Amino acid sequence: MPALRRVSPDMPLLEVLPHLLDAPGRVLDVGEGEETLGRIDEVSLLEGLGRLIAPRDDSSVLVVECAPHDYSASVIAHAVEDVDAHLVDLISHPASEGLLHVTLRIRATDATRAAMNLERYGYRVIESQRSADVDNAILAERLASLQALMNV
Repeated sequence: MPALRRVSPDMPLLEVLPHLLDAPGRVLDVGEGEETLGRIDEVSLLEGLGRLIAPRDDSSVLVVECAPHDYSASVIAHAVEDVDAHLVDLISHPASEGLLHVTLRIRATDATRAAMNLERYGYRVIESQRSADVDNAILAERLASLQALMNV
């Protein structure tokens, strides 16, 4: 059996991902020197990435688009924090036509103000959605209010 490709145990998961996708059988050895400490496969990497993203029910997700030379994480963070929202996660990825998409998760159940501010800063908001749990909580609250009115 041929030796698996090897990654260092201190390599960040985001850097492991492309190595895993290129590896035969999508399995990597983890080790130092000649010592193998373990293996990473698709499932274990997905579990590790899942642990990096803390679940939140008070958040919204925005996707903005910009030219790569206009990208600035600090400007994006400032635009979000300017409207009293907290930036929880930010990841950028290439898009079509040489543009860049930036996915943001912010602590705000309504991302409208953050979206408007990001556009004011020159970023094009192409997607905005709030957590499904927030939608369910709002719906439950509205149903309870309606029920209270009907019981009067």
